[in-house]
Amino acid sequence: MSQFEHFRKQAKLYLKWHREGRYPAAAAIRSLLPRFRDLSDTQILEQEFKLADAQELVARKAGFENWEALKKGSSDMSTSTTAEKEPFLALSEPQLFVGDIGRACDFYTGKLGFTLRFTYGEPPFFAQVFRDGARINLRYVDTPVVDTSRIVPEHLVVATIVLDHGIKKLFLDYQAAGVSFFQQLKTEPWGSRAFIVNDPDNNLVCFTAAP
Repeated sequence: MSQFEHFRKQAKLYLKWHREGRYPAAAAIRSLLPRFRDLSDTQILEQEFKLADAQELVARKAGFENWEALKKGSSDMSTSTTAEKEPFLALSEPQLFVGDIGRACDFYTGKLGFTLRFTYGEPPFFAQVFRDGARINLRYVDTPVVDTSRIVPEHLVVATIVLDHGIKKLFLDYQAAGVSFFQQLKTEPWGSRAFIVNDPDNNLVCFTAAP
């Protein structure tokens, strides 16, 4: 299969996923297509979404301005010996293992101010919550994946969320909401300010800001 044929199949998949109402597809559409940026997942899935839109999404995801540029670029790449463009890591989504999806979602939305993006499964065994640019995936497990008795005693942070600004206000907001802290807000020896939240499954989530 040629590289361009692979891109064509990707575009058809995004079109199919939009028609099926898949929330991860809505998240990709919002992050890559500017005209959808201010819409919620539900609004995106209710909007008309054509093959041309899916093609533009795939092109932008591959680093091209539009589908025509991707078509030309993929052709050039197949015949050129020019070095491939350096990878750029655009987003990271930590996954936390939890014993109760409902309880975990309630904590992250009700206490930490995240919004539920979607749940998956009957009954749900996977969910995603987000706040601004931060996303956390929640995965149900019936037995611990790691030795939870070591997480707190050994200060094993399982996820770190970086703020541009406002870390003191966020800490005070969480304090007012009755959040359990493993570490109060403090300045670390390396200069950043951070606090650590202990969630209902003993996952330690660090919120930090650069000095």
